[in-house]
Amino acid sequence: MIHRKVSKGLAIDAKQTRWMLSAKFAFYLSLLSVSYLGIYKIDNEFLFVVCFVCYGYSGLLLAFNFAHDLSHGTVFRKSLWNDCGFIFIYALNGAHGEAWQKRHVESHHFAPNVENYDTDLEISKLIRVIPNSKHYWFHKYQHMYAPLAYSTYSLYWVFIKDFVVYFENLRSRRIAYHFSFWTQKVFYVMYLVIFPIMFSVQSWPTVLVGFLSMHLLQSLFLLFTFFMTHHVEGLQYPETTTDGYIKTSWIMNQIKSSNDMYPHSSLANFVFGGFNNHIAHHLFPHIHHIHYPDLNKILYDVLIQNGITPNQTTYWGGICSHLRHLKSMSHNVVIGTR
Repeated sequence: MIHRKVSKGLAIDAKQTRWMLSAKFAFYLSLLSVSYLGIYKIDNEFLFVVCFVCYGYSGLLLAFNFAHDLSHGTVFRKSLWNDCGFIFIYALNGAHGEAWQKRHVESHHFAPNVENYDTDLEISKLIRVIPNSKHYWFHKYQHMYAPLAYSTYSLYWVFIKDFVVYFENLRSRRIAYHFSFWTQKVFYVMYLVIFPIMFSVQSWPTVLVGFLSMHLLQSLFLLFTFFMTHHVEGLQYPETTTDGYIKTSWIMNQIKSSNDMYPHSSLANFVFGGFNNHIAHHLFPHIHHIHYPDLNKILYDVLIQNGITPNQTTYWGGICSHLRHLKSMSHNVVIGTR
């Protein structure tokens, strides 16, 4: 019923969509280019570090607004163009796109927040977000040390996690996969570490400070944004039967395990690239995020008419709710069937 009403009620103008996407891409590409150019032109050490941080945020926002949709094939008609664009933007951020795309589309979107199905739940043992999951003594303090742990995430992703995934089933990888992986990693280190050391006016220690500062601040924004889409108070973690069947319908799993932020705001949608409209994204991953504010006018009416209240927070409220969720998960308490 939801998909039928959205299909009938959502009007998509292809020409207007192309113009809006072109303007949006030009905006974020300009931010990225200006901040990267500043790395080579600025003499002041503090402003140099600021440029590095701005570059990191610009690259992340470009990924939010384009790489994510490209991975779902909603930007271009040809899958090759979507794949190439997605891989390039991920390479700009140092991450190996192919590995993430497979896990994201085939695992996370299939069964979000379902243990042993959703690979996004395979978080470091330092963080416990799933009720009834294994509890360690240090989880008692996780709501206090989480921000510090989160600040290292992008460094961990780029220089550890991607390599762990790469070396799994290494012999079964195609030659093209090996070439793509190493090309992306070498490219990232060259253009964001080696080139600034060689061609900027700053000393190599200052370049490394800028690079590390970029990752630390970028990581906080990245992980808090990611976590508040699925790990805040009020969201569900469906259990499975002993045979592996999920104890809820696909559509209710998508709705009850996702959180929205400013779902009707065009500005928030412009900044977060649809991550703020997460229920709509999980129900309609084949529709580009630029249409989500209009889509939500229909979607929210249908949900509310059927007695379903979508979970919503503000951005700051989502951070606080996530930390409260971590605190509630810090105790080894058995929770009933959900």
